[in-house]
Amino acid sequence: MLYSLFYQYIRCETTRSPHTVSAYRQAIESFRTFCRTEHPAAAEDAAAVTAADIRAWIAHLAAGGASTATLRLRLQSVRSLFNYLEARHDVRPNPAAGVPAPRRAKPLPSFIRPDESKSMIDFELGHADDFLSLRNTLIVDMLYSTGMRAAELTGLRDTDVDLSARELKVLGKRNKERMIPFGEELAELIARYREARNSSFGRCDTFFVLANGRPIYYKEVYRTVRAALEENGVHATRLSPHTLRHSFATDMLNNGSDLRAVQELLGHASLSTTQRYTHLTYRELKQNYQQAHPRAQKNEN
Repeated sequence: MLYSLFYQYIRCETTRSPHTVSAYRQAIESFRTFCRTEHPAAAEDAAAVTAADIRAWIAHLAAGGASTATLRLRLQSVRSLFNYLEARHDVRPNPAAGVPAPRRAKPLPSFIRPDESKSMIDFELGHADDFLSLRNTLIVDMLYSTGMRAAELTGLRDTDVDLSARELKVLGKRNKERMIPFGEELAELIARYREARNSSFGRCDTFFVLANGRPIYYKEVYRTVRAALEENGVHATRLSPHTLRHSFATDMLNNGSDLRAVQELLGHASLSTTQRYTHLTYRELKQNYQQAHPRAQKNEN
């Protein structure tokens, strides 16, 4: 009876689309089918449902291979049912209230291999023969060599780039400043770019500028990086400035850098954010082991 009342409610009294109404009904009928075996009373009377019934149903769906997105949608349907029953028919306690939704899996950061980054930057350097190509090469190299965010790069002032100390001062999230060191090769490229920029536009307050001398903006940085990655046939799930930031962190850790040092360079407030990259380095380590070690490979003879 209570189930039928809910179906009537979502069909006649809400603005949900017919597709959504159908999806809700399908999810709840899936739950009732499960209950007919595990808790028959709950299949017929929604007031008899417990939180344990809902948890067991979600676990059953997960064991059957349902995706996190599907589990969240199914649970939302049942929650809507019991929110309605609590508000309209005083069915208490609400058994869905304490059932947590399955967490969405966070995708691993996209990155490029060291050989890809080297060949890309070498290629860009070989074609940096005018102001724009020199600027674009420096954008790619600076993002990869320092791990800074694109927003930090666009916000660089000319006075933030200290060639003598080989340091950049960037303004990160929550207006937190940090210093990032850089190497001799990047210093030489910065000097070349500065000279070309100043000869075209005079001294500039903003470090990176457009072809007309105005401050650079994110879309231009994004287009520049994406074009460089595509032009060099880079294989990555995402082709964006953040890919170079992820590559910086991954290469640092793969080459023995301390996790806290990488955290400081990236400007992460929490070490747990930086620890995402340890999953990448371990995955690469595991792949290398499986490909190279004779005891890691199944003998097919």
